[in-house]
Amino acid sequence: MPLPFTPGWREARERERRARLVVDALRREPEEADVAWLADAAANGDLDHARWELRYARAALGLVVAQRDALADRTVADLSAGVLGALGADPNIAIDRQELAERQFNERLLAYREAMTLRGGAIPAADRVGRCLLAFASDGARTAGAPLAYAIELLQRYADEAAESLRAAYGEAQLPEDVKPSVIRGIS
Repeated sequence: MPLPFTPGWREARERERRARLVVDALRREPEEADVAWLADAAANGDLDHARWELRYARAALGLVVAQRDALADRTVADLSAGVLGALGADPNIAIDRQELAERQFNERLLAYREAMTLRGGAIPAADRVGRCLLAFASDGARTAGAPLAYAIELLQRYADEAAESLRAAYGEAQLPEDVKPSVIRGIS
């Protein structure tokens, strides 16, 4: 552990502060109208289940967006630790249900990551992500039509908000105009 006030200590505190800003944004409660929509569209009227699925979706998409957009390798690790720490301290989760909540979150994180990053296929990524939300919210939800369209719109909004909170906390990548991003990453 670095001694207080050393450069390493200050750097760790700054990383923690930035991560907390993003985690707080990812832990924001879903809008009541969205909860009611998901309960009606897929969760058989269960508002609590719908609320949890939206909480999980916002946090999971935030981590996937961070993995895609983060400027530093440690950012995703810092955010993951922050999200799991917040989940463990969530007063809405009974102590005997914390392990279940963490397992459910990890399942959703894997599914949303795969849905967003899978290449090819006949189903666009946005549809796959929307179908994930509807599937997690029910045991056989309708995954086409109006519920899917709004699920896509809602999750895109969550992803956009996550990207904005990342930029606000960590800044935006600045590339020289004559250099391709693939060159910076060492890809030819």
